[in-house]
Amino acid sequence: MEFLGCTIVVLLTLLKIAEGHGNGWTNAHATFYGGADASGTVVGACGYGNLYSQGFGTNTAALSTALFNNGLRCGACFEIKCNNDPKWCLPGSIVITGTNFCPPNSALPNNNGGWCNPPLEHFDLSEPVFQRIAKYNAGIIPVMYRRVPCKRTAGIRFTINGHSYFNLVLITNVGGAGDVVAVSIKGSKTRWQAMSRNWGQNWQSNTNLNGQALSFIVKTSNGRYVTSYNVAPSNWGFGQTYTGQQF
Repeated sequence: MEFLGCTIVVLLTLLKIAEGHGNGWTNAHATFYGGADASGTVVGACGYGNLYSQGFGTNTAALSTALFNNGLRCGACFEIKCNNDPKWCLPGSIVITGTNFCPPNSALPNNNGGWCNPPLEHFDLSEPVFQRIAKYNAGIIPVMYRRVPCKRTAGIRFTINGHSYFNLVLITNVGGAGDVVAVSIKGSKTRWQAMSRNWGQNWQSNTNLNGQALSFIVKTSNGRYVTSYNVAPSNWGFGQTYTGQQF
């Protein structure tokens, strides 16, 4: 019985690690941008648009090249805490979502302004969330971070843009690992077709699917899948958002 109990604990631990890609902490640095109201963060390289209406709020960050992974880390969640700087650090931690790209600046050295240069792992946080772990005047702080599961309410959202032969689907509000690495689409009269990532978390299909109910399979970076059948009805329209299943 004792052995069984230990086995269950180990399995639950492994499941938790898989969901958030591990619980080990990694060293990095963080700065902030976007103003006191975070208005400068509402659009970005992930394609989410208005972060408030998408439910991200101000708990967001632009990721350096090493973390951004050409946009594949859009939607991933990270727990971050200020590390080993008593003058500037505040207690506690924050959980943020990667929603933007912090571009490198090759004209500046990595240790003096080129904070997002490869191979540095750096978070450019919204100002409000930065001030929850460090004092404003700190400027740049040493941090520790780890991947954690994203907690979302309601289902995955699919916003359909484009035109008849260019369906561009923005995928948001993804729970679990959060970062989508593969998507398939199926019309009610077609087979499953793999979509290609256009940019950020915008995925495209070049098949005319007008007048067909649409289903999606979404795969995240931890290898998990979720299938949402007939998310969009046959009379779906461009510019509309439809809600599917959740991890």
